[in-house]
Amino acid sequence: MITRRQFTVALGTLAAAGMTGGIFRQPQAATTIPMRTDVGYGPLLKDPNGILALPEGFSYQVLSSFGELMSDGMRVPDRADGMGCIALNDSTVALIRNHELQPKHLKEYGPGQPEPLKTALAYDTNSYNEALPGGTTTLIYNTKTGNKEREFVSLTGTIRNCSGGVTPWGSWLTCEESVDTPSGDGKKYHGYVFEIPATAEGLIEAKPLKALGRFNHEAACVDPETGIVYMTEDRGDSLLYRLVPNEYGKLAAGGKLQALAVKGYPKFDTRNWKKREMPLGEWLDVSWVDIESPDSAEDDLRKQGYQLGAALFARGEGIHWTDDRLYFCCTNGGNKKLGQVMAYKPSAYEGTPSESDAPGVLQLFVESSDSQVFNFGDNLTVAPNGHLIVCEDQYTAIVDNHLRGVTPDGEVYPFAQLALQTELAGACFSPDGSTLFVNLYSPTQTLAISGPWKHLRA
Repeated sequence: MITRRQFTVALGTLAAAGMTGGIFRQPQAATTIPMRTDVGYGPLLKDPNGILALPEGFSYQVLSSFGELMSDGMRVPDRADGMGCIALNDSTVALIRNHELQPKHLKEYGPGQPEPLKTALAYDTNSYNEALPGGTTTLIYNTKTGNKEREFVSLTGTIRNCSGGVTPWGSWLTCEESVDTPSGDGKKYHGYVFEIPATAEGLIEAKPLKALGRFNHEAACVDPETGIVYMTEDRGDSLLYRLVPNEYGKLAAGGKLQALAVKGYPKFDTRNWKKREMPLGEWLDVSWVDIESPDSAEDDLRKQGYQLGAALFARGEGIHWTDDRLYFCCTNGGNKKLGQVMAYKPSAYEGTPSESDAPGVLQLFVESSDSQVFNFGDNLTVAPNGHLIVCEDQYTAIVDNHLRGVTPDGEVYPFAQLALQTELAGACFSPDGSTLFVNLYSPTQTLAISGPWKHLRA
């Protein structure tokens, strides 16, 4: 049977041979694209509440704030990071929200915060049998009424749950940005991915998906056609990984962990820090190398892959799947170290021996040379109109973080500006495209943004 993707590539092959009117893999101009002021949704208007400036016609609702009492008797944890939105029915969604908490944060809870959890469902505990504070909370939100219906802790006992990704089968993959080893602060190894079903009604048992590797995980996304999971790593010499599963939708059944390499250029450096190796806009053929020890205790998966020829990326962060490709941020990539956005289009035969004949392709989609245009992109999502929405996370004493829109042509525009001294994270859209949800990292707030999404300039 020929899949939709194989049929598309067959048409592209004909086009490349001049047998159709199309053009296959046409490179774009290799120049840095500046910010556009004539695209997007218009000028940002000052927020009288001092939280988030938005274009005319847009507004936000605060759904959840740090320290508020939740449905399960716990209080909203701090440091909200990555988040996913999954439909439960035609009116309600589950927002599953990461909390980037470490063992030291058990001592930082303010007045009114309940005692740390002691539960057999936690992945790991300290010497007092208190669950390590990293994990997720779930908000059940009604998109028709605009009401939050329930909110509860859904996973606990982990460390630094940074970002993650939704799956086609209705769950959230939450990733530990930690490679902590057993110590007085915890009894187990960390650096894993955990899965939370959207249908969970309370705390679930935390089970690491070890086939997805033990490394400094950042985020994940899943190709709905193949079930392959793609993952980023927050390191200066990071790799892009994928898990080719043994069984679609059942990650606990294991699979083959691999890292991306640029075909014909082993150990290719996409970071462009010292010299430009990665051209802007050009599609490069890729291959994948096997990671032989995915559960290594040595925090060396990126070293394993690099020795086999895998490509280097500059702090891979948010990653998101769209129609036929994925996008991911490299936070401090580029000659100015202000950030890059990469695109990857999989092979029609992704994850099979035939993919070498029609390989997947990698593109440098955006590279910033101006901090006022794009500065340290982190989490990202794809809007219903195909534009990217990227959360900035600047590393300066005083930050000026935005939500940046990016058009399909790679043009950048400001969509929102944060007035508070924290980062924006976890951007994700409701399935009907009416609402953009986003987190303020600390103190935690979760916002729902609505407005005239169809009134887009250009």
